Amino acid sequence: MSALALLAALALQGADTSIEGIWRSPGGNSIIKIGDCGTSACGTVVWATDSAKKASSKTTAQLVGTPLLANLKQDAKGHWQGKLFIPDKNMRVTAKIERIAPDRLKVSGCAAGKALCKAAVWTAFGEALPSDTSVVAPQ
Repeated sequence: MSALALLAALALQGADTSIEGIWRSPGGNSIIKIGDCGTSACGTVVWATDSAKKASSKTTAQLVGTPLLANLKQDAKGHWQGKLFIPDKNMRVTAKIERIAPDRLKVSGCAAGKALCKAAVWTAFGEALPSDTSVVAPQ
């Protein structure tokens, strides 16, 4: 192994690349729990606003409990790849997830190869799940 490759490997070992936890979507319309699902990681909606539930009701009978992320596996660079389900569009796309800060995940989804890609930043959510689903989750 070259010195440069060894340094890169050591830097990756020191970086927290885990994506497990509770995450708030950018608009605060949903909260997703990412954790171990056997041979891979997955992410499931654990809370959603009434408007998010309504927007996805044509394709998903119950948004809370729906897996949004599936078959997530970590690559050699510490990034995660798998599948992302977009309920309001009834689409499954290729997902890439990268921990960009201790409290931030960059979640990217691409359809049609890499022709249609979109990214969003999810933030860690360390509070109790909100009881009011008529408003967005606090930051």
